[in-house]
Order: sequence, then structure tokens, then C-alpha cells
Amino acid sequence: MKRITVAITGASGAIYALRTVRALLMHRVAVDVVISEFGWMLLRDEAGFEGKQRDFGGFIQELYGVSVDNMALHPLKDLAATLASGSAQSDGMVVVPCSMKTLASIAHGLSRNLIERAADVALKERRTLIIVPRETPMNLIQLRNMVAVAEAGAAVVPAMPAFYQKPETFDDLADFVVGRILSLLRIEHDLYPAWEG
Repeated sequence: MKRITVAITGASGAIYALRTVRALLMHRVAVDVVISEFGWMLLRDEAGFEGKQRDFGGFIQELYGVSVDNMALHPLKDLAATLASGSAQSDGMVVVPCSMKTLASIAHGLSRNLIERAADVALKERRTLIIVPRETPMNLIQLRNMVAVAEAGAAVVPAMPAFYQKPETFDDLADFVVGRILSLLRIEHDLYPAWEG
């Protein structure tokens, strides 16, 4: 069974995070979730999550009707968690959406919380690390930070949905980005039709 870490930070775009978790669970992937302080605010403001943090699994299950048996939620400040060690099993990590603050921390190797440390571990262990920034316009510092993480081995996947698949809902738009994430994780999916020319 594949094991993927999903980090949710405070950039706008809760739908990308939730649809990513949904898709991974539907593909029977073990999902380790870490949510930043502003990530929790994002889930409240954009997705209507009003419960306590321990209720996040139930929220996902109710929202999408998927089993959350393979999902584990880790506290942001738990630097002793398995995710903080390169010896723990992991098949990759996705930061979705990725705030510019978190991007800067990853680009400069900071490990002040579990999201930053897990990303640092992914890079040092040469595992797949996918950064999904959601910001516009971007300044030169932000662009340089994206170059820095790309040079270190991360894939930068801006939350830019395509339209050739003729999306009809917000979920369709988000699932295009989620499909790109799953493709980079080498997980087959049918979230959108492949371009046939």
C-alpha cells in the first residue's frame, strides 16, 4: 500500500486539499495528514469545517462517503512523529494548497513544524515532493523560492486547472489539479480525460 503525506496550509484553495485526500483514499492509499494553524482556518472559512480537529476524519467521510480507515492526522508541532524521520515508510508528500510562507520555509530548509520537517525529509530522501502554490500575482522572492524547491527536487504544480475537459463544477476544476498530483505520484486515475490531440 502506498503511503502519502498531505499537508494543508493557509493559502486559499481548500477544495484542492480535500479533493486530494478524497482521491488518495479512494485509491486505497494510506494518507498522513498535517494541517497548519492557518490551514484549519482555511478549512473553516472555505469548506465549512466547524468541528474539533479530531473530527476531521468524520468530516471527510461525511463530505465524500469514503472510508477514512487509512487516514491518520498528525499534530503540527509533533516533531517526534514518524513523518519527521527518513527511516519511516513514505512514497511522497503533497503540500496542497501551499502558502508562500510554507514555500519559503521549505525552500530554505527550515524545520520548525511537522510540515516543514516532513518536506525536508522528502527532499533529503529523494522522495516525491509536490508543492501546489495558490497565489497570484507572485513577486520575485516567491518565484525564486519556487525555483529553489524545484532545484532541490520538488515538483511545483500551481493550482491552474485546464478547461479542455469541459469542467461543469468546481469539483471538476479541482480534480484536474488533483489528477496532475496523482500522475506525479504514479497513481492511475480517471479524474479527467487524457488529451488526445
